Amino acid sequence: MSKNEDKAMALFKEGYNCAQSVFLAFSDKFEMDKETVLKLTSSFGGGMGRLREVCGAVSGMFMVAGMFYGYTDPKDKEAKTKHYRRIQKLAGQFTDIHGSIICRDLLGLTVKTDSPAPELRTAGYYQKRPCVQLVGDAARILEEMIRQKELKALHKSSNQDD
Repeated sequence: MSKNEDKAMALFKEGYNCAQSVFLAFSDKFEMDKETVLKLTSSFGGGMGRLREVCGAVSGMFMVAGMFYGYTDPKDKEAKTKHYRRIQKLAGQFTDIHGSIICRDLLGLTVKTDSPAPELRTAGYYQKRPCVQLVGDAARILEEMIRQKELKALHKSSNQDD
């Protein structure tokens, strides 16, 4: 297991939602205080406010990717394309493992919108919900992408020194 994978899983077990757990696992790399991180990501648990849409772990993964590699110029079509390609790749990797990025599909739910009240995190909850693993996988996929980009940059830099 990777460092961020372990951290994200532990954070989820502490009670943070999926998006919060993934983002917090990487937040030491950003100049954001914990309260801001928690508030920013708080709406994405349960597939966006328990609407059971895009998995919160995936949303958290996308937000971290944006913090690392996102674009800032709204007119920079090339940067947008490059970033959206990256996001689609991350989504594809998650889908390859789990079959979907949609919360209700991942949980085997038939209802589209769930009660806004979160379930208590009991032993039974963790047995029937794969969320701990989803959070861990999202963090691992992201950490691997970051590591590959760093290696590529290091390789490029060392070739320029020659």
